[in-house]
Amino acid sequence: MQQSDRAGLLFALAGFCTLSIGDAIIKGMAGEWPAPAMAATRYILGTLLLGVLIVRSEGAGALALPKDKLQWLRGIAISMSAIGMFLAVWIMPLAEATTIAFTQPMITALLAMLFLSERAHKSTWIATIAAFIGVFIVLRPNFDSAGWGVLFPLMGATGMAITIIANRKVHGRASILAMQYYMSVTAMIFLIFATLVGHFSGLEGFTMSWPHWSIVARCAFIGLSATLAQWFIYMGTARAGAGTIAPMTYGQLLMAVAFGYLFFDDVPDAIAMLGAAIIIGAGLYLWHAGRQRDRARKAANGND
Repeated sequence: MQQSDRAGLLFALAGFCTLSIGDAIIKGMAGEWPAPAMAATRYILGTLLLGVLIVRSEGAGALALPKDKLQWLRGIAISMSAIGMFLAVWIMPLAEATTIAFTQPMITALLAMLFLSERAHKSTWIATIAAFIGVFIVLRPNFDSAGWGVLFPLMGATGMAITIIANRKVHGRASILAMQYYMSVTAMIFLIFATLVGHFSGLEGFTMSWPHWSIVARCAFIGLSATLAQWFIYMGTARAGAGTIAPMTYGQLLMAVAFGYLFFDDVPDAIAMLGAAIIIGAGLYLWHAGRQRDRARKAANGND
């Protein structure tokens, strides 16, 4: 293995493992403040930082809200993903919520077929069917205690999949920094709206109160850790390529299992581990099939 590939794998592994730190902190904040408010706080702080950076780079005019509807779709989708995962880790063991979130590559592949007209490969259908069999197995021990709330991690995975599809559609329409700002500011607006709706709905767990300073501090740390994680993943992608680092994403699951055991006494049972293994296997199979197609395409182009 080349040195750049090895370094890329290590960067990516560090990034995906760092994401689990934020998830563990979120789980530890269960019930302290409404989930939309926590997510909104994270994006308010992120938008402020990105706003400063984009003004320095592109001028104050770049702060204008996007007119492109797809940019708003990105913000709403990432917001739904954040709320889904906040609620998921609150009501389910951390490892199991994280496991179900790994259905995202299969959901993304299905959405790409529907909205990007990508070819429907047999491997996509096989991986998707296997992954959702794994989901049902993982959900089995949680349904009695969490009810339909066990679908929150699927909501998180679907929101992220929609974000990825929208990212592909808007690629190249603005600078990388502007794209990050647009997603953050639209997510912030949607989450503030969702927070207010939740508060005035009177639903238990969604009523606002003035937060303790530590809640805001932890939300800020979650945002910073997520930013650091994304930087690690970007460095890994730049050095080794997206296809090479893809399996490193499962480092996040290993960290989730470790944090769940150490801090929350969550020990996945054998049935849940079986479901996790099926989901991970489906993801790795989909990744391997994609790599094989890429090699075949390159070989065919080389022979032309």
